[in-house]
Amino acid sequence: MDKHLSERIKKLSESQTIAMARRSRELQAEGIDVISLSLGEPDLNAPDHVKEAAIKAVQEDWSHYPPVAGYPELRKAISEKFKRENGLDYKPDQIVVSTGAKQSLSNVILSLVNPGDEVIILAPYWVSYLELVKLAGGKARFITAGIETDFKSSAAELDEAINEDTKLIIFSSPSNPTGTFYTKEELHGFAQVIARHPKVFVIADEIYEHLNFEGKHESLAQFPEVYEQTITVNGVSKAYAMTGYRIGYMGAPAWIAKACDKMQGQITSGANSIAQRAAIAALETPESWLKEMASIFAKRRELVTELFSGIEGFKTNMPGGAFYLFPEVSALFGHSFNGQEVNDANDLCMYFLNECHVAMVPGEAFGAPGYVRLSYATSEANLKEAARRIKVGVEKLLHH
Repeated sequence: MDKHLSERIKKLSESQTIAMARRSRELQAEGIDVISLSLGEPDLNAPDHVKEAAIKAVQEDWSHYPPVAGYPELRKAISEKFKRENGLDYKPDQIVVSTGAKQSLSNVILSLVNPGDEVIILAPYWVSYLELVKLAGGKARFITAGIETDFKSSAAELDEAINEDTKLIIFSSPSNPTGTFYTKEELHGFAQVIARHPKVFVIADEIYEHLNFEGKHESLAQFPEVYEQTITVNGVSKAYAMTGYRIGYMGAPAWIAKACDKMQGQITSGANSIAQRAAIAALETPESWLKEMASIFAKRRELVTELFSGIEGFKTNMPGGAFYLFPEVSALFGHSFNGQEVNDANDLCMYFLNECHVAMVPGEAFGAPGYVRLSYATSEANLKEAARRIKVGVEKLLHH
């Protein structure tokens, strides 16, 4: 019956992170002990005061339609957060609260990009950037960086890539899938290039800002010359372990925020009312809680980098933030074991899942063939056991 589906949905790829998680659950349902390193979700729980705020919201009957762009109190809290933590001046009417940062991204892309417009994506990139551009009818172009530069693109490369058809640039810092983050100096270099192209806009995805292990998080919109061209996207999912609450938000020039409000009003209306009340509490979380969470992931980062750098065929770097390792694994291609041929990262991830019962995501999903993404948002015990299994699997693949 696929012939009845729209061309739009046919062109859209399934999220490989979600597909790998689904395959893992299928194996688990068969009684197989699968360690999943595929989903980017903190294994911590939301702070107690966030849960209490959600319960209180239920008891106080916050059960009616909220404003499309979010409750005024939440937008005010987000405005204060931007000022306090990022040095950004976004007034409440420049902020739109959405059902996760993914919807914030969707709103912006669908509000700005016309069919045929060019969108530059810094690669490796988060899986949904490309698909959302395709959904809008845009044409994606990539600036690709590899492990040898810690997956960082340069201002010179950006300058060379922009042309008269360029409408939008998308990047994340810290990055999913690589954990790379850009310094103030590097972002200033981007700003100087972008400022020369006033018809070009930028989405700065900062959802992992509090998972930054080597320096202070920096925002592109801090530079006055590009403030009017920059849309800053963030949310409560990663920083406060609230992935299921589905609250994201964006700060942008007022005219873009108004367009996103209009777009969202026709698709979902306002985000969940109870989750919004909980998000107000989340933004008041003590800094000590955030630092404690970051220290847990920083310790895991050291562990997972040490473990996987010791496995034959894995070329690793030290990620600066988020909770991902993105090793280069092409040395493992061209081998087979037990009838399973490994010719690319897709094959390798299926081999690791079937033979080692460890789930990862192939780099193809992020525009980086030859790599795999593994999330260390799980226990140290799981990480050690996963690395042990992968090491055994690699030895079978290379030396059986």
